[in-house]
Amino acid sequence: MNIGKVAREAGIPVETIRYYERIGLIPEPSRRASGYRQYEPETVLTLRFIKNAQNMGFTLKEIGELLDLRSQSDHVCEKVRRRAEIKIEEIERKIQAMERLKKILGSYVRECGSSEKECAILRHMENGRLEGPLDKE
Repeated sequence: MNIGKVAREAGIPVETIRYYERIGLIPEPSRRASGYRQYEPETVLTLRFIKNAQNMGFTLKEIGELLDLRSQSDHVCEKVRRRAEIKIEEIERKIQAMERLKKILGSYVRECGSSEKECAILRHMENGRLEGPLDKE
């Protein structure tokens, strides 16, 4: 398959495929006599794997590790499970941080009056610190 067909079937841009080749996530394909890349059908599955793993929050480095595990046969499930558990913990930390930011921004909004000369939200942003009721907790 040519790169355009692979991109359409995987649902990603051609440049992304080339990038994944450069960083080693997918192997460089063989080339036809004309110089065009010739991809194997397996490449589409690998690209879908990468895309789905990214949607689950895995970084490209982590995806590379998962792809390595995918090619192994022994005791892979436990290793992948552990990586997924670590990702869940990371997502939980991010959710907590976003909840904290939501509360802080909410306090800024409540503090801000439309008749003020100086906007409280902008003032807090200019300070460069996250100040709010959560700092006292």
